[in-house]
Amino acid sequence: MRFCPWYPLSDAAAHIPAGEGVLQVRLESGLLDYPTGKSAMVWYAHAHDLRSAARALAAAHPHGYVCRHLEEVDATVDLAAFHAKVREEFVRRFGAEPAFPP
Repeated sequence: MRFCPWYPLSDAAAHIPAGEGVLQVRLESGLLDYPTGKSAMVWYAHAHDLRSAARALAAAHPHGYVCRHLEEVDATVDLAAFHAKVREEFVRRFGAEPAFPP
Protein backbone atom coordinates (compact mmCIF):
# COMPACT_ATOMS: atom_id res chain seq x y z
CA MET A 1 0.00 0.00 0.00
CA ARG A 2 1.23 3.45 -0.80
CA PHE A 3 -0.01 6.96 -1.45
CA CYS A 4 0.18 8.48 -4.92
CA PRO A 5 2.11 11.75 -5.52
CA TRP A 6 0.56 15.01 -4.23
CA TYR A 7 -1.75 16.99 -6.53
CA PRO A 8 -4.03 20.06 -6.06
CA LEU A 9 -7.15 19.32 -4.02
CA SER A 10 -9.12 21.20 -6.68
CA ASP A 11 -8.11 18.45 -9.17
CA ALA A 12 -8.99 15.53 -6.89
CA ALA A 13 -12.07 14.38 -8.79
CA ALA A 14 -9.92 13.88 -11.90
CA HIS A 15 -7.33 11.77 -10.02
CA ILE A 16 -9.31 9.63 -7.59
CA PRO A 17 -10.73 6.35 -8.89
CA ALA A 18 -14.34 5.49 -8.10
CA GLY A 19 -14.99 3.62 -4.88
CA GLU A 20 -13.73 3.40 -1.33
CA GLY A 21 -10.47 5.05 -0.37
CA VAL A 22 -8.35 7.15 1.96
CA LEU A 23 -7.25 10.72 1.28
CA GLN A 24 -4.68 12.99 2.94
CA VAL A 25 -4.90 16.78 2.60
CA ARG A 26 -2.17 19.25 3.52
CA LEU A 27 -1.32 22.89 3.02
CA GLU A 28 0.26 23.64 -0.33
CA SER A 29 2.95 25.54 1.58
CA GLY A 30 3.72 26.40 5.17
CA LEU A 31 2.95 24.74 8.47
CA LEU A 32 0.21 24.97 11.07
CA ASP A 33 0.80 25.10 14.80
CA TYR A 34 -0.57 22.13 16.70
CA PRO A 35 -0.23 21.71 20.49
CA THR A 36 2.92 19.57 20.28
CA GLY A 37 4.45 20.53 16.94
CA LYS A 38 3.96 21.91 13.45
CA SER A 39 2.50 20.11 10.45
CA ALA A 40 1.22 20.90 6.98
CA MET A 41 -1.43 18.15 7.33
CA VAL A 42 -5.01 19.37 7.72
CA TRP A 43 -7.25 16.39 6.99
CA TYR A 44 -7.50 12.63 6.63
CA ALA A 45 -10.59 11.22 4.97
CA HIS A 46 -12.03 7.77 4.47
CA ALA A 47 -15.13 7.35 2.32
CA HIS A 48 -16.92 4.63 0.41
CA ASP A 49 -17.16 7.14 -2.45
CA LEU A 50 -13.86 8.98 -2.06
CA ARG A 51 -14.21 10.87 -5.34
CA SER A 52 -17.44 12.51 -4.14
CA ALA A 53 -15.98 13.23 -0.70
CA ALA A 54 -12.93 14.87 -2.29
CA ARG A 55 -15.15 16.91 -4.61
CA ALA A 56 -17.00 18.27 -1.54
CA LEU A 57 -13.73 19.09 0.24
CA ALA A 58 -12.44 20.88 -2.86
CA ALA A 59 -15.63 22.94 -3.08
CA ALA A 60 -15.30 23.96 0.57
CA HIS A 61 -11.53 24.62 0.34
CA PRO A 62 -10.77 25.58 -3.28
CA HIS A 63 -7.29 27.10 -2.87
CA GLY A 64 -4.03 26.41 -1.07
CA TYR A 65 -4.30 22.65 -0.51
CA VAL A 66 -2.83 19.52 -2.05
CA CYS A 67 -3.90 15.95 -1.50
CA ARG A 68 -3.04 12.36 -2.28
CA HIS A 69 -4.94 9.10 -2.12
CA LEU A 70 -3.98 5.51 -1.45
CA GLU A 71 -3.16 3.48 -4.52
CA GLU A 72 -2.11 -0.14 -4.92
CA VAL A 73 -4.31 -1.16 -2.01
CA ASP A 74 -4.40 -4.82 -1.03
CA ALA A 75 -8.03 -6.03 -1.11
CA THR A 76 -7.63 -7.47 2.41
CA VAL A 77 -6.85 -4.05 3.96
CA ASP A 78 -9.59 -2.53 6.11
CA LEU A 79 -9.47 1.07 4.89
CA ALA A 80 -11.59 2.41 7.76
CA ALA A 81 -9.14 0.88 10.26
CA PHE A 82 -6.15 2.25 8.32
CA HIS A 83 -7.72 5.72 8.33
CA ALA A 84 -8.35 5.52 12.10
CA LYS A 85 -4.75 4.42 12.70
CA VAL A 86 -3.29 7.31 10.68
CA ARG A 87 -5.47 9.86 12.51
CA GLU A 88 -4.58 8.38 15.90
CA GLU A 89 -0.88 8.57 15.07
CA PHE A 90 -1.30 12.23 14.07
CA VAL A 91 -3.10 13.06 17.33
CA ARG A 92 -0.46 11.23 19.37
CA ARG A 93 2.33 13.13 17.61
CA PHE A 94 0.78 16.62 17.34
CA GLY A 95 -1.66 16.68 20.28
CA ALA A 96 -4.83 17.45 18.28
CA GLU A 97 -6.93 16.27 15.36
CA PRO A 98 -5.78 17.59 11.98
CA ALA A 99 -8.00 20.49 10.93
CA PHE A 100 -8.40 23.01 8.15
CA PRO A 101 -7.41 26.46 9.44
CA PRO A 102 -10.26 28.88 10.12
